Amino acid sequence: MAPKPKEFKADFWKTKDFKISIGDIISKEGIESTDESSVVMGPTQKPNVTDLRSWDMKLLERYPPFYSPFCDMCCLCTYGKCDLLNKRGACGIDAETQQARTILLACCIGSAAHSGHARHLVEYLIEKKGDDFPIDLGMDIDIEAPIMRTLIGKKPKVLGDLKEALDYLEEQMVHLLSACHTGQEGNSKDFESKALHAGLMDNLGKEVGDIAQIVALDLPKGDPEAPLVELGVGTIDREKPVILCIGHNVAPGAGIMDYLEDQELEDDLEVCGICCAAIDITRYNHNAKIVGPISKQLKFIRSGVADVIVVDEQCIRTDVLEEAKKNNAVVIATTDKMCLGLPDKTNEDADKIVSELINNQIDGALILNPDKVGEVATKVAMKTSGERSKVQVLPDMDEVVEFAKKCTECEWCVRVCPNSLPMMDAVVAAGEGDISKMEELYKNDVCYSCGRCEQECPRDIPIISMMAKVGEKDLENQKYNVRAGRGPVQDVEVRRVGAPIVLGDIPGVIAFVGCTNYPDGGEEVAKMAEEFLERNYIVVTTGCGAMTLGEYRDEEGNTLYERYSGSFDAKGLVNMGSCVSNAHIPGVAIKIANIFAKKPLEGNFEEIADYILNRVGACGVAWGAYSQKAAAIATGVNRWGIPVVVGPQASKYRRLFLGRTDKEDSWRINDLRKHTEVAGEPAPEHLLYAAETIGEATVMTAKLCIRPNDTSKGRQLKLNHYIDLNKKYFGTLPHDIYKFVRVEKDIPITYKRDVMQILEENNWKPREIPQEPSLMDMKGD
Repeated sequence: MAPKPKEFKADFWKTKDFKISIGDIISKEGIESTDESSVVMGPTQKPNVTDLRSWDMKLLERYPPFYSPFCDMCCLCTYGKCDLLNKRGACGIDAETQQARTILLACCIGSAAHSGHARHLVEYLIEKKGDDFPIDLGMDIDIEAPIMRTLIGKKPKVLGDLKEALDYLEEQMVHLLSACHTGQEGNSKDFESKALHAGLMDNLGKEVGDIAQIVALDLPKGDPEAPLVELGVGTIDREKPVILCIGHNVAPGAGIMDYLEDQELEDDLEVCGICCAAIDITRYNHNAKIVGPISKQLKFIRSGVADVIVVDEQCIRTDVLEEAKKNNAVVIATTDKMCLGLPDKTNEDADKIVSELINNQIDGALILNPDKVGEVATKVAMKTSGERSKVQVLPDMDEVVEFAKKCTECEWCVRVCPNSLPMMDAVVAAGEGDISKMEELYKNDVCYSCGRCEQECPRDIPIISMMAKVGEKDLENQKYNVRAGRGPVQDVEVRRVGAPIVLGDIPGVIAFVGCTNYPDGGEEVAKMAEEFLERNYIVVTTGCGAMTLGEYRDEEGNTLYERYSGSFDAKGLVNMGSCVSNAHIPGVAIKIANIFAKKPLEGNFEEIADYILNRVGACGVAWGAYSQKAAAIATGVNRWGIPVVVGPQASKYRRLFLGRTDKEDSWRINDLRKHTEVAGEPAPEHLLYAAETIGEATVMTAKLCIRPNDTSKGRQLKLNHYIDLNKKYFGTLPHDIYKFVRVEKDIPITYKRDVMQILEENNWKPREIPQEPSLMDMKGD
C-alpha cells in the first residue's frame, strides 16, 4: 500500500494529495496511464484504398473534377491506340475515366518519389544511428507526427517506428498502381478517390522522411529563429573548388560537409546546391550555400563553375552527364533512382575512384555510400579545379553577338517555349548589340531554362549559354538569403494562433510551394507573398518556392526573410524546409484540430479533414508546379480539405476540382451542435483552381480562405481583403460578394454601402450561421 501523500510546499508551488510513480500519474481522480494501449482508436486506422471512399465522394460531389485532356487518344496497351472522342476504347474505357486514370498514375509517381526518398533516408539513418535512436523534436513539439498519428494510430518514439508507416504506405501504393492496369477500375470518380489516397500516402511519406532527417541529422526543430543562409549565383566563390549538389536527398551532401569538417577543409571549398538538396544541406550545415531553385540548373551547369556535380534523386536534368562533359566537370551519382549508366564504384577504394575520374578513365561514378561520396567529391574537386579554370565554357560577349546574328527569325524558339516567351526578339536584339531583352529573360527566372529553344533552333544558336553569359554581368547583385528550413510548427505556436485562425481573426494561412515553372518569373510570386504578409496572413513556404521568395528585394535591398519574422503567427514568413517538409503544412492544420478543438487523431481521418475543410482558413499556392510530385502534393492536401491555386501551366495536369456555386444543394452543411442541416455557402469554393494571372490568383487565394465557421468579425476581415484585392486587380467589387454575407454584421464597414446595394440587387436574405459546420452525418450518409 502506498504511503499517504504529504504536503509539498515551495516558492513556486504548493499542493498536496499527490504522489509520483514511474509510468503513471496518480491523483485524487485516479490514474492516467501513459500506455498507448489506452488511446481510443478511431474508425480508420491504417485506412485501405476504399476506407475513406465515402469522404472522397462527398468532396467529389461538391467539387466535381473538370478535365482538360492533352489529346483524345489512349496509347497505354496494345489494343490501342484508341480514339476516345465520344467513343470508348477497346477495353471499354471512356475519355473521362482515362483522364482520371492518368491523374492516378501521376499521383502514384509523385508519391513514390517522396516515399522512396523517405525509405532511403530511414534505412540510411537507422544504419548510422540505430533502430532505437529517439525521435525528439524538442520541448516545444509534443505532437511529433500528426499525419502518422492520424493514419497509423501511433506516436513514433524511435527511428525504427517509422518503418511501420513506410510498410503501410508501400502496400497501399501497390494496390493503387495495380488499379491503373487495363481492365481494372472503370469509373472516373473511383479513380479520383484512389488519386486522393495516393496523395495522402504522399503526405505520410514526406512526414516520415523529414522527421527522420530532423532528429538523426540534428536539423532545426521548429525553430522560428533559424538562421539566414546565403542564396544566389553571386554568393559562390569561384576562386575555390566548387561541389554542386542537385536533387532532394540530403545524405550525400551531409557526407560531403562531414568530410570537410573532419579534414578541416570547410574554408577551402564551396559546397552549394540546387533544388531541395540545397535547402536540406543548409539546414544541416549553414556553411553550405544555395544556388537557387530548379530553374537555375542548366544555366549554372553551363557556367562551368561546378568542378564536381553530385546528383541524387528527383528534378535533375537527365542530360546532366552530357552537359557536364562539355566543361569537364565530374558527375557522381548517388542513388539507385538515377544511375546514368555509370559504373558502380561503391565498394572500391576512394583514392582509386579519384584517380579514375581525374584521368578520364570513366565518365563518372555511381557511389551509393554517402560517406565515400564526401571523400571522393572533395578530393576530385581539389585536384581538378585548377585545370578546369583554364577552360572557357561560355561564349564571350562578342561571340554572343555573333551567335545572335545567325538568327533567321523563324520563331521556332517561341513556338516551343512552354510560356511562349519572346526568345526570338531577345536574340535578334542581341545581334544588334542590345542585350537588355536577354537580361530581362535571365532575371527572376523569367526563362525557365528548359533548353527547348536550343533543341529546335535550325541554326544551332546556344540560347541558354548566351543567356548564362549575359547573366554573369550582374553577379554582384545576385546575392540573396533565405531562412534555413525550420521544420514543423511548434505546439505552443498552434495554441497561440489556433483560435484566431478558426474564428477568422487571422484571415488565413497561405502556403507558397512547388516548382518554378512560372508564367512570368518569380518576382510576381514574391510580391504575392508580400501582399498577404502585409495583410496579416500567415505565409508558409517550402522548397523552390522558398528560394523564389528569397530572391526578391525591396527598394532598401532587404529580402522578405529579413523583413518578416519566422514565427507561425500573423505577418510571419515560415520556411518549413524542402519538398518533404510540405508534410508540415497539413500537419499544422491537423494540430489545430487536435490542440484547439480537442479532436482525437488516432484513426480519425474523416473528422479531422472535415474540421479543416469547414474551419481552418488555409490555401496553397503552387504557381510554378510542373512535376508529378506537385500533383501528388496538391491532391494530398485536397483530401484534408485544403484548397490549392495553381498557375496556368498546371492545367496540363488535366484535372481541376471546381465547385459550382449555382448548385445550392451541394453547399448544404450539417450544424453538429443543433443536429440540423442548413443552407451553406461556397466556402471554400474550389479545391484545385488554375488561375491565368497573378491578380486572379491573389484574389482567388484570399477568397478560398473563407470558411463557414468564421465569426462575423472574422468574416468582415476576410471579405474586406477579398473586396480590396478584387478592386486592386480588377477595379470592381466582386460580383459574388452576396454569397458570402450571412448576416449584415459580416459586411466590412468600409464597403457597407456598396455591398448593401449588391445584396439588394440579388434579393439577399440573412441566413443562420452554423455553430459547428460539418459534412459528416448528412442525410443519406
